[in-house]
Amino acid sequence: MQNKQKTLLVVDDEQDILEFLKVILEEEGYTAVTTDKGDYLEKLKHGGLPDLILLDMLLSGKHGREIVKYLKRQEKTRHIPVIMFSAHPSAKESALQAGADDFVSKPFEIELLLNKIAHYLR
Repeated sequence: MQNKQKTLLVVDDEQDILEFLKVILEEEGYTAVTTDKGDYLEKLKHGGLPDLILLDMLLSGKHGREIVKYLKRQEKTRHIPVIMFSAHPSAKESALQAGADDFVSKPFEIELLLNKIAHYLR
């Protein structure tokens, strides 16, 4: 696969998922920045904006729906595609209503996730 030179921000409070996604995304040629619940907005403000955000629906301390609503209200971040993910069966509708561009169920189907990412980064 061609190197896309795109930066993806992955937000999840489970370290195993962050490490797993970082490996998969970097194997595909992306730059993957991972963070847990505490500093996702700090990274957006100080480290440059990512080309796409992968966001867990349920984070410790803050709900992913609130984060996506915030991002989509801000002039600097509203254009960034946000793909939310969750293991909860009814989460897709909720994620899309909150403003997410797309949704992927856990456990991940890697090809599906990668296809969705590629679609939004064209």
